[in-house]
Amino acid sequence: MLNDPRTVRITGDDTAAVFRRADDAEAEKNAARRPDEHRGKPIPEAYVWCNLTSGNGSRALWLLLLPFMVVNLAHWMRPTVSDNRRAAVRLYGLIVRLVGLTLTVLLVAAVCEVALDLAAWQCAGTRSCAGEHSWLGFLSPAVSESGWWSQPGRRLALASLVPAALTGLLWYLSHRTWHAYESQQPMERETEPEEESSRAGLGRPGFWYGRRLVARLRVAHTAAGLLTVAAAVGTAASRHDREPGGPAALEVLGRLLDATFVVGAAVVLWVVCRRGRSEHRLDRHLDAALVRWLPIGSLALLALTLVYAGWSRPGWRSGHRLPGDTTFGTIALVECLLVIALGVVAHVLYRSHPDPRTAMRGLAGPAVAMLACALGGVMSGGVSQRVADWLDGTGGTIEGPPVLLTWQASVIPPLLLVLLALVGWLARRTVLLRRTETAAVELAYGNQPKDEATTRRIASIRAMASLTDRAPRIIGITSVVTLILGGLALAGAMATGETPGRAADGTYAVVRGAAETAQALGSWLIGVGFILFVTWGRRAYKDRTARRTIGILWDVGTFWPRAAHPFAPPCYAERAVPDLTWRIAGWTGDTGGRLVLSGHSQGSVLAAAAAWQLKPSVRKRVALLTYGSPLERLYGRWFPAHFGPAALSGLHRDVDCWRNLYRATDPIGGPMRLPGDCGPQVDHEALEDPLAYGRTAEHPLPAPILGHSDYQADPAFAEEREKLLARLRPDVPAPRPCGEPEEPRGHRSDPPPE
Repeated sequence: MLNDPRTVRITGDDTAAVFRRADDAEAEKNAARRPDEHRGKPIPEAYVWCNLTSGNGSRALWLLLLPFMVVNLAHWMRPTVSDNRRAAVRLYGLIVRLVGLTLTVLLVAAVCEVALDLAAWQCAGTRSCAGEHSWLGFLSPAVSESGWWSQPGRRLALASLVPAALTGLLWYLSHRTWHAYESQQPMERETEPEEESSRAGLGRPGFWYGRRLVARLRVAHTAAGLLTVAAAVGTAASRHDREPGGPAALEVLGRLLDATFVVGAAVVLWVVCRRGRSEHRLDRHLDAALVRWLPIGSLALLALTLVYAGWSRPGWRSGHRLPGDTTFGTIALVECLLVIALGVVAHVLYRSHPDPRTAMRGLAGPAVAMLACALGGVMSGGVSQRVADWLDGTGGTIEGPPVLLTWQASVIPPLLLVLLALVGWLARRTVLLRRTETAAVELAYGNQPKDEATTRRIASIRAMASLTDRAPRIIGITSVVTLILGGLALAGAMATGETPGRAADGTYAVVRGAAETAQALGSWLIGVGFILFVTWGRRAYKDRTARRTIGILWDVGTFWPRAAHPFAPPCYAERAVPDLTWRIAGWTGDTGGRLVLSGHSQGSVLAAAAAWQLKPSVRKRVALLTYGSPLERLYGRWFPAHFGPAALSGLHRDVDCWRNLYRATDPIGGPMRLPGDCGPQVDHEALEDPLAYGRTAEHPLPAPILGHSDYQADPAFAEEREKLLARLRPDVPAPRPCGEPEEPRGHRSDPPPE
């Protein structure tokens, strides 16, 4: 970034820091001692934040939290609204938080299915299965000759430590990563009069500090996980105690525990629904009593349940499977209803402020929430199916996972057929776009000798780069098909109580064959998918290059604060944005200087977020240079409430000047498309890529197609940077209104640091 091998860290730590060239380390002091020698020399600095998303090997474990991250994205995808729709905005956030809560319950329920039902209940309760797995022998009545741990309640109590430990691990990771990433407080400042009415969402004082909400959600989700474990153990024991001839005291205690589970669930729902984000102020308040006592109460209830389940019941035997179909069916039904309700609210919000550039007409949030639920279902089903196959061995020793999970796996082949059709549509669209781009390339390089292979190569890359703009249609169709197939799987499981293959017995041969094929293929695909997922995570844990590839996914997914799910990967921007604002505000305040804030790709998003957090008087001393920027192409379309046309136009008015560079071959970056005269003032015309069409004296070897990288290699980058430095003269002018022509400016005598 600094184009110099000798760099020094000016401020920061091993996670994120500001660097300078070694020769510029004492630039301010040297300028004070020898002003004539250093006048007119920019001082470049580099903020390095890559370790926030692709640091040590533990980042690979974040793949397991992928559904939580995706549902958190849905919170920020709401459409742009006017002030009179605040109630609908709060309802939108509430529904997304409830979807996130169901994902936590689904994850813990899946681990309960594996540990309690498949291992402790079915396998340990069957002689043949327990005999094949010696580590379960002490839990088996037949193998251990009715040992102390062989009673079903005690087996369940012991196995429940696995999902309880997972819940505790999630709580610990959420708490630890908050201290490592998100505990950096934004700079405190008084609100200036001119920003009261025009403040963008990302410019609010409390936007990058959500300690209170994250703490509330953390304890609520932890309590929900512990209650799920307690309910899985307690309801199995209370169901046995309600049978005729059981001890009356245990029956009464079981009913009291069941009622306590309901009360605990109501408390968790109240905590999740009671409060949303507080962005208009820096909220340092912490609900200490709630944060302390809700997890302790849940742990106490779990401990009491384990004692109750472990009470001696000599006549209790484990048979068939635990009633997991009811649990997973209820979760699936609630998720479908919440996604539909979220779609209705998003549609109402979009109609109040329609924007044709908004992805999926405002329904991106519900679509992404549906994909998060599907990811959670696939991961849950994959774990259950693989463990069941491993325990079952040659087959027939245990009944296996709930029927609903088999139905959900069976709808994967039809979903893949839809995805294959979409891939075919994209391929056809690419061919058509390549023909159009071929003419554009010939026109752009018309003064050079034609080369069909070079023209075809450039046109193909341009066509493939434009496929990014087709993502809303792909995700929309996938989400709708997933919702329909998930509903059909739920209906089939509830109506028949059998797997698809058995449910199709007695029907037409073609129907029975299709059902059996879908069931077998779906079970195989979900198992292979789970293995590939684990393999990818293991490779990322060991390989830094693979970890950086995953880091690209985290760039977008973890940019946003944890507003819907506390167990999502941590938000790196809650560390990076305060870093930048403290550095910019501190440096301009100490030196009275001006600066060019330049950013590439996701760095341009951080640059814009940092600029919004500055005081207007400081923002006027800043010029923006963005290149390969997804600010409008991705963030403006998918997150319109915070990066829509109004927000970006306001940023252009507030900073001194803003220039944006992009290429037609870039699949990520694009123009800002600001309305009116703002667009040409911000967007440079698309840069030529490659820089040379064929072999020339300046480029004797074929020039590469750079796409999203190496914007500094284009001469336009240095030209635009020099223009911005020249514009920032000592008497910084007021921001130019949108559409007003630029006033003539002389060259600066003392360009500021960059």
